Amino acid sequence: MPDLQHLLLFIAAGLLLNLTPGPDVLYIVSNSLRSGAKAGVVAGLGITAGCFVHVFAAAIGVSALLAASSAAFNVLKWAGAAYLLWVGVKLLVSRGSPASSPMACEGTPKTLKQVFRGGFLTNVLNPKVAIFFLAFVPQFIAPVVEHKALAFVALGTLFNVNSVAVNSGWALAAAWMARSGAVRRGMQWLDRAAGAMFIAFGLRLALAESPSR
Repeated sequence: MPDLQHLLLFIAAGLLLNLTPGPDVLYIVSNSLRSGAKAGVVAGLGITAGCFVHVFAAAIGVSALLAASSAAFNVLKWAGAAYLLWVGVKLLVSRGSPASSPMACEGTPKTLKQVFRGGFLTNVLNPKVAIFFLAFVPQFIAPVVEHKALAFVALGTLFNVNSVAVNSGWALAAAWMARSGAVRRGMQWLDRAAGAMFIAFGLRLALAESPSR
């Protein structure tokens, strides 16, 4: 484990990275705007669960495989890009009503279980998250540490626990914004904007090159 100075640096860097807008933040905000703070918080928890998959995968070497194998990277990349594009298209064709938006399922509002699953998939299907953990966390593990895999999991867990507070903050802020009548009236346009951004993130992921190249 790092000393106190490096540990504080790790926490600060992790918080700043979690504040950076991306598909995860967009998923939290869109759910919170549509269905309230609870849905946004649950979306964030789903994303955190996906991060834990990447942490444990990196600790046992799966992320190293993704970094070294173009084929493995591309399989996960195309699955993640397809999912993000699907979410984006559903948002673009929605009519701004709960029953017709992708935040709904068969005419009923999306359940918290579905929100959680969507957040999990948004994160776990993104190979760039796996590569991020593989590149970021080891910088804070001292060479003299004997059990590096355990240290990796400990730091990854700390990163994910800290992300819960940041993600919940995004959810609460979006829910507060949704109280505005202008936001409610403009929900259809918010869906369009969110859809376009999800498609942009999906295309960006689809065009990403494997680190092994």
